[in-house]
Amino acid sequence: MLKSLAVTNFALIEQAMVEFDEGLNILTGETGAGKSILIDALSVILGNRASVDSIRTGCDFFRVEAVFDISQLLSIHKIIEDQGIIVDDEATIIISRRFSRNGKNTILINGCHITVSILRQIGEKLVDMHGQHENQALLRPEAYLIMLDALDVKTRATLEQYREIYDNWLNLIKELSILERSSRERAQRIDMLNWQTKEIAAAELKLNEDEELEQQILVLANAEKIANAVNRAYILLDQGSNELSGVLPALSEVKRELEVAVRYDQRIEGQLIGINNALYQLEESCTDLRLYGDDIEFNPRQLANLQERMDIIYKLKKKYGATIGEILAYHDQATLELADIKNYDQKFAKLSKQQEELEDKLTKMANELDSMRRQSSSELGAQVCGHLADLGMPNAIFIIEVLPTSQFTPNGCNEVLFLFSANPGEQPKLLHKIASGGELSRIALAIKTVCAARDAAHIMVFDEIDAGIGGQTGHMVAGKVAKVACTRQVLCITHLPQIACMADRHIYIKKQIDGDRTNTIIKVLSKDEQLIELTRMISGNDITQIAVDNATQMFESAYLKKEKWKNITKAYSPVIQDAKI
Repeated sequence: MLKSLAVTNFALIEQAMVEFDEGLNILTGETGAGKSILIDALSVILGNRASVDSIRTGCDFFRVEAVFDISQLLSIHKIIEDQGIIVDDEATIIISRRFSRNGKNTILINGCHITVSILRQIGEKLVDMHGQHENQALLRPEAYLIMLDALDVKTRATLEQYREIYDNWLNLIKELSILERSSRERAQRIDMLNWQTKEIAAAELKLNEDEELEQQILVLANAEKIANAVNRAYILLDQGSNELSGVLPALSEVKRELEVAVRYDQRIEGQLIGINNALYQLEESCTDLRLYGDDIEFNPRQLANLQERMDIIYKLKKKYGATIGEILAYHDQATLELADIKNYDQKFAKLSKQQEELEDKLTKMANELDSMRRQSSSELGAQVCGHLADLGMPNAIFIIEVLPTSQFTPNGCNEVLFLFSANPGEQPKLLHKIASGGELSRIALAIKTVCAARDAAHIMVFDEIDAGIGGQTGHMVAGKVAKVACTRQVLCITHLPQIACMADRHIYIKKQIDGDRTNTIIKVLSKDEQLIELTRMISGNDITQIAVDNATQMFESAYLKKEKWKNITKAYSPVIQDAKI
């Protein structure tokens, strides 16, 4: 149930808050006053597209907030719980949406942020919107199948399973198509991959080999410089030069002197130990340098071989990767692709078999859908005819014809036709070609009346359901809407007093001009004000006693009818529970 709706800076509405009743909420007012604006604001809170065009002139944002009682909507509880949103014991949720001129879109449920897609999922289960475009949908045969499927929970569940298989089938078809297109290039690709993998394999690369080669080349290319430097260092340590004595002889002399001194003063024993250790280390290093100098040699052939190896690695890097690791990874990938291509026939056969299996499943499920739709169409057609009789069309014939198609589609293998005849003796013909505007409105209402007992949404919105009708038909339409409101909360915009008199809550909307600004004012009418508005709707602004008496009589008659229908509903109607798909 929609408990309240608060609107700020939305179109002509500067600030408004309206509370709704659980039965029939009627919205009336002069044309252009902003009745549909309120419904537009509600649609935004249900996840419909928001636009900066809806922001009131001179304002930076609009904000819409709605309070819902979801105690009877178990499926919505699950969606909300999956989002980590806490619902209080009274099962109340507050949905708030703020949209700025800079495009910033903030959506909250009970203070928690959610996305538009989640809001749309919740909105679809909360409210069933019926506007004039739903009437126009009856003029589009491609919409009939969707309308028929919406009537049955089991059909919708089967359709979801079918679509899952259908999506897998489509992906498989695409994969087979890619395989077929690539078959012409297979030979060239195999030759290229064979050559590339052989070239990389022949190089027998090792990880970090290039770094080791670079170090070896550096040493060999500078062997003479290294030998001279090492030999000079050895001489300076062991023998010294003309200007300097050798480091080792000098250090040996230092050692001998300290050995003499330590006999008389033990305090320098630590220094003697340090000198002694240094002498041993330098003698060892001197020996290592001599051996290193004896071994080092300049080998032009080995240097050439190493440089040739580096050249091979460099060329492979230019082709297959910046590092040896990347080259080897390319080799592995190419090997797998080569094996995959060589197994083309086996893979194609495997995918073709999977295609056949999926098509068998699709055919089976499409047949199930066909059977379900034929049963639903027969039931719906009969029920719609019954409601059309109540709406002043006792001789109307409404037939839903379900036809098979030869191609798999996202909706199965059916197309649906709506056939209609309003007059006796006339053969039913295609609805979209012969129905008038008034007939479309009544057919749409009849379908909605049937849907009301089956839909998961407990809130229904009728935006000018009275388009193209009046007089006695208006009374009949009013009765249908009021009966729907016995089991659903209904919001209905109307210009007909026959419908308005059925209101459990009457909301009046008017346009008010203050200075150079226009503002929409929304007011819930008291019983006396409701009677005055009903009188105005009957006779216009020329309110006479006769008009007041007519309005009073209409009001009292409507009250008695509603009470009767409500009692019948309580006594005989099954408890309407949240549909689970």
